[in-house]
Amino acid sequence: MKELKVALVSFYFEEYCVRLASGIAQDPSVRLHLFLPRTQAAPYLHLLDPAVELHLFDTPRIRQTYRHLKMVGSLVRQIKAFAPDVVHFQLGHLTFNLLAIPLLGRHPLVLTVHDASIHIGDGASLRTPQWTHDWVCRKARMTIVHAPQVKDSLVGRLGLAHESVHVVPHVVIGQHATAPTQEAQDDGTENGDPLILFFGRIWEYKGLEYLIRAEPLITAKVPRAKIVIAGTGEDFDRYTRLMQNPDRFILHNEYVSDEKRAALFRQASVVVLPYVEASQSGVIPIAYSFQKPVVATTVGGLPEMVDHGETGYLVPPRDPQALADAVVPLLDDEQLRKRLGLNGARKINAECSPEIVGEQTRHVYRQALLEFQSTKGADMYPVASGTTE
Repeated sequence: MKELKVALVSFYFEEYCVRLASGIAQDPSVRLHLFLPRTQAAPYLHLLDPAVELHLFDTPRIRQTYRHLKMVGSLVRQIKAFAPDVVHFQLGHLTFNLLAIPLLGRHPLVLTVHDASIHIGDGASLRTPQWTHDWVCRKARMTIVHAPQVKDSLVGRLGLAHESVHVVPHVVIGQHATAPTQEAQDDGTENGDPLILFFGRIWEYKGLEYLIRAEPLITAKVPRAKIVIAGTGEDFDRYTRLMQNPDRFILHNEYVSDEKRAALFRQASVVVLPYVEASQSGVIPIAYSFQKPVVATTVGGLPEMVDHGETGYLVPPRDPQALADAVVPLLDDEQLRKRLGLNGARKINAECSPEIVGEQTRHVYRQALLEFQSTKGADMYPVASGTTE
């Protein structure tokens, strides 16, 4: 098979990109160059397959306009020097969106869209206006999303061709996916207390307030239960004011290192995602890789990731009582937790391993290249009216 040269570029999602690149590189006919921010990527580089050629770059502060221009110019020169058959970009950087994409127009663009639109209250994502995301989406030959609901949103809102948007699973992140075993499950607790884990960025759309409101309902039936909240985002004071029993919460309102993340998931009894909006979730694959059951809401792509009654439970959004009713049986029944956790590990190994996701991503690359070549040929040699390909 002819060599396929791919430039994979991202300013975010460093662990995701390292694991994805390693999966893509399992095909020796693909030559992959990976471009990532130096500091953010450093903790994950030991996971990178040696077949991937790595390019690290420094990211300036937001207001350092000249340095941003210089960074983008350097990236464009490196990518052009590589002369890729396909450029694969993880959507989300203002300067790259507006300047680099037009300069790389001679190369077919594959775009991964993690969120079809900016979620409510997501202050970090608002740094890049929605219209710039939409503009790049329309420039892409092929688009990758991680849930059918995101595909439907892009097709409906932006008028993208249905066949140009591909649903590919979110690659597993967290600890290395291994064959799930009963012994591999820790299910440890802090001082013997059942622990409910909320992990990740804290913005309004994550629905943390509804988990906080569910606490009295949970602890009325499981008095020793505690809720662990780990992550940063918006001002946390409003959440603190919602807590009826502050001693029932363990707070890590800070950046969480990989080592600490692993400890939090190992200790958790159940992982809860009380989101009011969602595209998909990187938290669920982590929970499954640690063999933990998940309670999530029926929003966005979360129902695609949680098999109700098999890997966890699905509940309506904005419903503290439903959250409590799903969490309590898991806290009460250790065997149920282990069974659902093992099922989650099997699911993530079967559907989201780097090798499986890498294979599906390579298929999208080849489709993008074929579509690009056919369009280019049609531009050079117009097809006569009434004929078909």
